[in-house]
Amino acid sequence: MKTSLILTLLLFFSLNELQAQLTFEKDEYRNRREKLMDRIPDGIAIIRGASESLAGLPFTQFNNMMYFAGVEIPDAILIVDGEKRESTLFFTIDEDHADSENIPLDLVREPVKITGIEHFLPYEDFSLTLKNRITKSTVIYTPFSPEEYIGENSMEKFNTFKRNVTDNEWDGRLTREMQFVAVLNQRFPENHVSNCTPFIWELRKFKSKAEIDLIRKAAQLSVEAHKAVMKATRPGVPEVELAALFQQVTMSGGAKGLAFGTIIMSDKNHAYGHYMQYDRILGEKDFIILDGGANVSYYASDVSTTFPASGKFTETQREIYELGLFIREICQKMYRPGVSLTEIGAEVKKELEKLGFDTSEPRFNLWIRDGGYNHSIGMAVHDRMHSFDRGEPLQPGFVFACDIMGQADDVTGIRIEDTVVITEDGCEILSSGLPRTVDEIEAFMKNN
Repeated sequence: MKTSLILTLLLFFSLNELQAQLTFEKDEYRNRREKLMDRIPDGIAIIRGASESLAGLPFTQFNNMMYFAGVEIPDAILIVDGEKRESTLFFTIDEDHADSENIPLDLVREPVKITGIEHFLPYEDFSLTLKNRITKSTVIYTPFSPEEYIGENSMEKFNTFKRNVTDNEWDGRLTREMQFVAVLNQRFPENHVSNCTPFIWELRKFKSKAEIDLIRKAAQLSVEAHKAVMKATRPGVPEVELAALFQQVTMSGGAKGLAFGTIIMSDKNHAYGHYMQYDRILGEKDFIILDGGANVSYYASDVSTTFPASGKFTETQREIYELGLFIREICQKMYRPGVSLTEIGAEVKKELEKLGFDTSEPRFNLWIRDGGYNHSIGMAVHDRMHSFDRGEPLQPGFVFACDIMGQADDVTGIRIEDTVVITEDGCEILSSGLPRTVDEIEAFMKNN
């Protein structure tokens, strides 16, 4: 009896220790790789991980490597073979280096056992293995869009790089990904090199229960940070202190990092959308927009609050804020499977016109398009969606921002934003728990 109990306990702790090496169960990653294989039956996909920071910062992995393999190891490469229906992981790191980077030693010693990936080889074997694997008919798939670190969005990163580097007459370099494509074309001229980014974006579009649980955790950590900043806000407080407080609360609560640079806008900076200079000391009349989110285990959240520095709304602030809440309520009541964002925007238009508003005014354009500035959230805060159409019916597992923005004048704007997931019969506000009405906010800030 005792022996049986001991064996059971050893098995329990052994399984838990294995699971601790990965964010999700091995089957979750296997299912993702198999879905990618389904899309590439005529070839192989090459997913490359991140290298160590040149600036000496702590290592973080690219999102796609974490999505398909879950390994936080520098210079890893994953081959997902759609023809043979198997995968191979490549990396080289010694145990001392791994220990210094807080990489589990069991992962380094037994990668096949820990990850469930069928094959493992040292990084140095990648070139020869690829050469021996490729036949004349093999299509080589790889992402053409930039890989994302925590806090990055692939197309925003690409557009910035293209503008500042590729299109710069004094530079002209390709992105890391397109340079890899160029080398593949050079080494395998008889093979077609194809972009698998759309397949990956389509897979990442809908989240599993395990993914939603992480996003909920990130959203709730963001809620605590927003509440802490609201409590600390008063006239005379520097914005930089509030930004530091937001990061302190999220990181001490277990965040991997910030989902994006924390946005704090007051006074004339309302006009700039993503202002994060933290260069003002708050005044009595300031109306603050705080847009910030935590990243937990490579999953992002996005939450915005708007509140007066004094703790008391002016008439102008109240009017635009309560109009935004009105739009938010319409949207969140309509979020459910089968309804499109376009339909929600049409309902918003109808309700605004009932109140006597002229919806042809430019200030209503965003609200009547789809209810607000809605965007997918996942491993990136603006997670990519392949061929997304605003008229596309919402489906369970889709996580996005209900982002209500508006402007009353040059110094009075609002942003009321929640992280939302579509469920089987409606939606869940993953970032619930914030004071949202004018009365709730004034009561919450009363003792500042």
